[in-house]
Amino acid sequence: MYIVSADQPAQQKKLYDALLEKYDEVVPFVSDPNLELIEKMGMKNGNIAYRGYAVLNPDGKVLFSTKNDYWGEQIDQTFEEISKELD
Repeated sequence: MYIVSADQPAQQKKLYDALLEKYDEVVPFVSDPNLELIEKMGMKNGNIAYRGYAVLNPDGKVLFSTKNDYWGEQIDQTFEEISKELD
């Protein structure tokens, strides 16, 4: 599991450190400044990325993606949807 963001690694490091200070565990970040992976996942919105999540198989095929600004606040629903999609 990774957080994919168009932010530069230095920006991601600041956010990662802030999250780590608040939480015991943080998912690693992947920098995608050219939005290549973000576009592959169907999450590109012009020059920025939609907020949401996607699942890829080991070969890099997108199994599904969901645009949702509130996926983190709705984490129980997010996990439920991911579980259903993976079944």
